[in-house]
Amino acid sequence: MLLTKFDPFKELRSLEERIGDAFTSSLSKDVLSDFTPTVNTREGEYAYHIDVDLPGVKKEDISVKIDNNILMLKGERKSKKEVKKEDYYKMESSFGSFTRSFTLPNNIDAENIHAESKEGVLEITLPKKEIKYDTAKQIKIK
Repeated sequence: MLLTKFDPFKELRSLEERIGDAFTSSLSKDVLSDFTPTVNTREGEYAYHIDVDLPGVKKEDISVKIDNNILMLKGERKSKKEVKKEDYYKMESSFGSFTRSFTLPNNIDAENIHAESKEGVLEITLPKKEIKYDTAKQIKIK
């Protein structure tokens, strides 16, 4: 004899998933246009570098903050394409926002972080600082 565990909420969860999928797929395709920018990271001798590809994003629409050793990037892309010709008029607009965060190592000089946006690429330079460790101390065992 095969025993099956009864789950009284199985049908309710299934219905919730189907409804959620219907709204999510239609909203994300038609209304919202979130995007995730490509991020490249590299480590140099004196600094870490983060390059974020942000085509179509103005530097006024980008926020770079550091809090508790976490670097947070936020931004929004807004674009409107308008075509006016004698026989037709077309206007397309799209927008999307992004948020990225990075946990930073302890050797970052947070006071001298530099961010620059050029030609659709945000470059963040995170200078390293030297961490001085106290010399070893011998502990006597009693």
